[in-house]
Amino acid sequence: MIFERRLLLRDRGTGVLEKLWRIPWLYVLMLCAVAAVGYVALYSAGGGGPEPYAARHAIRFGFGLVVMLSIALVDIRVIARFAWVGYALGVGLLVLVELHGRIGGGAQRWINIGPLQLQPSELMKILLVVALAAWFHKATWERMGNPLFLLPPLLAIAVPAGLIFKQPNLGNALITVMIGGAVFFAAGVRLWKFALVIGGAVLAAPIAYDHLKDYQKARITTFLDPESDPLGAGYNIIQSKIALGSGGLWGKGFLQGTQGHLNFLPEKQTDFIFTMIAEEFGLVGALGVLGLLACVIAFGFLVAVRSRHQFGRLLAVGLATNYFLYVFVNVAMVTGTIPVGGVPLPLISHGGSAMLTTMVGFGLLMSAYVHRDVDMGATRDGV
Repeated sequence: MIFERRLLLRDRGTGVLEKLWRIPWLYVLMLCAVAAVGYVALYSAGGGGPEPYAARHAIRFGFGLVVMLSIALVDIRVIARFAWVGYALGVGLLVLVELHGRIGGGAQRWINIGPLQLQPSELMKILLVVALAAWFHKATWERMGNPLFLLPPLLAIAVPAGLIFKQPNLGNALITVMIGGAVFFAAGVRLWKFALVIGGAVLAAPIAYDHLKDYQKARITTFLDPESDPLGAGYNIIQSKIALGSGGLWGKGFLQGTQGHLNFLPEKQTDFIFTMIAEEFGLVGALGVLGLLACVIAFGFLVAVRSRHQFGRLLAVGLATNYFLYVFVNVAMVTGTIPVGGVPLPLISHGGSAMLTTMVGFGLLMSAYVHRDVDMGATRDGV
């Protein structure tokens, strides 16, 4: 009786003040700390001043903070109810990119919405997680074993992944598939089915390689042998490794990085921002940043553990996996562990779309935390 009353009281805590009290403010401070690291790095990337990168970064984060806290107060049952509406909106934006998107760097990935340049592929990953969490919510073990039950969510992954790949944006397409796979795994899909899909992907890899763009093939070749084209395709990763190594243990000091400030380091404000941090603050500074990012990711999985309903668990796992993949791919890319691709370091790299969508994701994660004890029984399977 006491336990049931406790749950009832938690479920009735729907007032704004009650929800504000339940927001994990320490986690908010951690996100502010990550954004502060980004401000410092972008201040240096801008030549030692707030313009043109750091000031915009601060403004975007401030706006994103308001968006995040607003979403955190939204009842998670409302989010679940409109999950597939959001998914349809995301797919519609990807189609709009295909028809009227802005071309930049040889790729058609952005659309203009008023003063905002939005990259729908970033937002689509968040909306996909919400939709998959709604589909698998309350699914029984028997239904999880039915291939027909798994077909709609598989198509839900394949459609945006295909549209993103066509932009072309191979990196984000693969990340979209991996995020979907993480939700499938957390939902309880049998492991042999994962083995079957992975085996098929390995067998199809040579065929897929033949259909890649020339620059994508060059990235793979350069990854295997950067010195084969040191002034062309291999230039970025070679300069990145030089900057990483020159930072040493403690770094060259703030605003003292030679590779970055002498413009040897490419895209230092976006894709290679972590390299600039490592050059100026050394191995110690780089590990400190990675430790902070690891805490941010760990909290996402902690929300999954604390949630009393499947929707919240799957939502948290998917969003935490999304952020983890952002960090992993970016750091692995600039260290030469994987081929170079256009994946920013969220909350640190310069960029409006990545900042906004990342904060939307954290808002959903916090909503899952704030509403971790609510009764989701009114939400039907697959809705």
